[in-house]
Amino acid sequence: MSGGDGTRRVRAGRRTVEVHRPDKVLFPGGGDAKEYTKADLVDFHRAVAPFMLPHLRGRPLMLERHPDGIDGPTFMQKNTPDHYPEWIERVELAKEGGTVRHTVCDDTATLLYLADQASITLHRWLSRSDRIDHPDRLVFDLDPSGDDFEAVREAARLLGELLDELELPSVLMTTGSRGLHVIVPLNGRHDFDEVRAFARDVADTLAGAHPDRLTTAARKKERGERLYLDIQRNAYAQTAVAPYTVRSRPGAPVATPITWDRLDDPELHARRWTVADAVEQARTNPWSGLLSRGRALGPARRRLNALRG
Repeated sequence: MSGGDGTRRVRAGRRTVEVHRPDKVLFPGGGDAKEYTKADLVDFHRAVAPFMLPHLRGRPLMLERHPDGIDGPTFMQKNTPDHYPEWIERVELAKEGGTVRHTVCDDTATLLYLADQASITLHRWLSRSDRIDHPDRLVFDLDPSGDDFEAVREAARLLGELLDELELPSVLMTTGSRGLHVIVPLNGRHDFDEVRAFARDVADTLAGAHPDRLTTAARKKERGERLYLDIQRNAYAQTAVAPYTVRSRPGAPVATPITWDRLDDPELHARRWTVADAVEQARTNPWSGLLSRGRALGPARRRLNALRG
């Protein structure tokens, strides 16, 4: 429903969220890209909420806000403003020299409120606020030197094969930008230092076996044309883009979970799904319970050490 003051009121569970300036263009059209407004962003979040919220609940967020659309200034917001409604969850966490009061998105109403704030991309912690030092996700970000998705596809296959050899389940997600994320569900027993060290050793092992194609060099000038196996997100206070979040690129691409066999689809690329069709993909349940099978890293660490000799 719409108000006479130009706002639109959207029902979400027991709450009603006001959407201000719903006709505001956040994604200008042009070329092959469609135009999308704030109302479109809100409608997408309402539709995708059942699939997205399980990946957000209990996790501190960093919000990527674009109040004037994706062509305007970007604000990376960690601290929750005082004017946010009291019903939105917050968690206060330690940082160097103080604390940060992060927003937590536990329900559809919060998701719609953040969309009204032009929070286009939601970046989430890999741990939950009740066990903040113990991640239950490990993320490898496959980051190509250019926009070469074939290199990403090949790197994902190689990493998937290595994780299979280590007997670790993993899932795959397009980033909505240039690459793919490979995500390993953990049981939350290991702290960030242990998880990061394991991720680094896996990446080093893979890059060592394919030094002409893959690298773990953090500095761009040292990578050349090789794909970067980025494990930097596996640390306290670091974040990764949430499944089904929208990216601030033309056409409103969405970070979208996929099945491993989708890698063989010649039409697959990092921006394959947008707000126009990502909900349809979400309904296929591509991860089908795999994230509930969190593993300890001890057995995988022993297998990796044996491989490394």
